[in-house]
Amino acid sequence: MKHTYTVAGMTCNGCSASVEKSLNALPKVISASVDLEEAEATVEMSQYISIETLKAALPEKFSILEKEQKNVFSSAKREEQKSDLQQLKPLFIIFGYITMASILLHYKNWDWSDFMLDFMGLFYVVFSFFKILDLKGFPESFKMYDPLAKAFPFYGKIYPFLELTLGLLFLMRIQIPLALAVTIIILGVTTIGVTKTLLDKKAIQCACLGTALKLPMTKATFIENTIMIIMAIIMLINIYL
Repeated sequence: MKHTYTVAGMTCNGCSASVEKSLNALPKVISASVDLEEAEATVEMSQYISIETLKAALPEKFSILEKEQKNVFSSAKREEQKSDLQQLKPLFIIFGYITMASILLHYKNWDWSDFMLDFMGLFYVVFSFFKILDLKGFPESFKMYDPLAKAFPFYGKIYPFLELTLGLLFLMRIQIPLALAVTIIILGVTTIGVTKTLLDKKAIQCACLGTALKLPMTKATFIENTIMIIMAIIMLINIYL
């Protein structure tokens, strides 16, 4: 038997993971899954478990109430009706701002190399900001598709600061060849994970803007990383040729 519950108190992917782990630890629970965005938990159980037992299993910061089954799929249907463009609107707006800022910095004395360096620098600084907003939740989302973060959890914790460092190196024109090489490596690894996720058609949250903005993993995520990798390769070629 399956029951759907409303869970209050979840603010990040770390919270949802904690709730899911606690519910799955109960003896009569076959499986439990948590939807952070809808603040719901779906529990399949071999025998009925009272709401008091479920409450006792969760950390004190969370509360749980049974939800009427008629509402279980309503939000999911609304999400399915949204196009990729609608769901990714925040990402496109941020890309637009970064592109415009990079153009305005050099429109009087145009230089493609400086434009690309500033674009990459602003990209890293802005995107790291959103990741740093939720340092606990970001690693949980990131490791769902990044191979390195999955193999080495600590990598997910330092990744936002790695992005911030790379951004500052680009903007300040410090150790550019090293920053470009690291960009190709880390975004190349992430792109491999993104590609696998897209091919497997898994519906997971993209962590490119942290967990503050809930974005689906789509082809746009692949394109975003590919643009940065291509820019880094072009810059390295220009430096050494």
